[in-house]
Amino acid sequence: MKKLTIISHTEHYKTTEGQLVGFGATVTEINGLLEVFDKIVHVAVLYDQAPPLSALPYRSKAIRLVALPRVGGKSISDKLKVMWNAPKILSIIHNSLKGSTHFQFRAPTGMGVYVIPYLVFFSSKKGWFKYAGNWKQKHAPLAYQFQRWVLKQQHRKVTINGNWPNQPKHCLSFENPCLTNEELATGKITRNTKDVSTGKRTLCFVGRMEAAKGIELLIESLLSLNPLDKDLIDTIHFIGQGEGIDNYKQRLAESGMSFTFHGTLPRNSVHHIYKSSHFLILPSQSEGFPKVVSEALNYGCVPVVSNVSAIGQYITHGKQGVLLNRLTTRNLTQRLQFCLQMDANQFKACIHQPEPFYEQFTYAHYNNRIFNEVLKADI
Repeated sequence: MKKLTIISHTEHYKTTEGQLVGFGATVTEINGLLEVFDKIVHVAVLYDQAPPLSALPYRSKAIRLVALPRVGGKSISDKLKVMWNAPKILSIIHNSLKGSTHFQFRAPTGMGVYVIPYLVFFSSKKGWFKYAGNWKQKHAPLAYQFQRWVLKQQHRKVTINGNWPNQPKHCLSFENPCLTNEELATGKITRNTKDVSTGKRTLCFVGRMEAAKGIELLIESLLSLNPLDKDLIDTIHFIGQGEGIDNYKQRLAESGMSFTFHGTLPRNSVHHIYKSSHFLILPSQSEGFPKVVSEALNYGCVPVVSNVSAIGQYITHGKQGVLLNRLTTRNLTQRLQFCLQMDANQFKACIHQPEPFYEQFTYAHYNNRIFNEVLKADI
């Protein structure tokens, strides 16, 4: 029997009915890992507050949560709590690893500065590390730089975003999974019926409403469009939560453009918006390879994305999407104009890629690679 202990900073909550739910993207990925493991213990954070609409339940009792104390944040006191709680967190992890055949640690995260060294030097368990951030971020926080350095020095497998020069052999380039086989099939039907030859274009933004994700740059660029280009926009969907939403609404109120701020939404509702949208706009400052990009691609929603980290290794400008090499209002405005004036043939060429391009982002493909390239390598 294969039993996996996952250690992460994934947010979990309990509904008013007492049902356990967690961050939807991670929960769906972990649900899929039951195709590889018989039992999964997830060591992660449990919050005492109402869950967002994007939170999802685990599909099986074979997955169990072990709660960590809530730590982390941007302030100095928040960061000190990460260190202050180290003994308690390491004790919980030590006990949760008992009886497991493998572990997965999801980095980067604040507690990674001591959990990764603990797993490297004090655990004999088989396992691997998933580094979901920007593996080549030049000005990463010191804690993230330290975690990457340790992961490069040790011998267990590390799955990373992108393929890089002088990459250690134990660091494996992996796609970020986000699609079930059913969603893959639905996406193919959607792509075959989507067209821009008549009517206006619908745009969407999916992510945290903060400057690092590019929301402020997007607002400025939308306001910089000329009246003729604004008239080509049917509506703009903003999905995500953040402190500045009221300010963004006010700034767009007299723009003449139709828009909706949805807040967080369930997974199926986000996919419904992808189906009706023509372009995903995500001018973020730093990413690994965000799941929203491949989800949008699956439903024929052309990504307009920053050329950071591994994104440019999957998205070629004008072929699968539109790349931003410079994060300026002028550059994004020009890219938006390019999208709004894109002809039907060019749009179809972007959304109709060979099937393996979409299949590489499925959970089935990810699980197959975990089994063959990570677990078999440990035998």
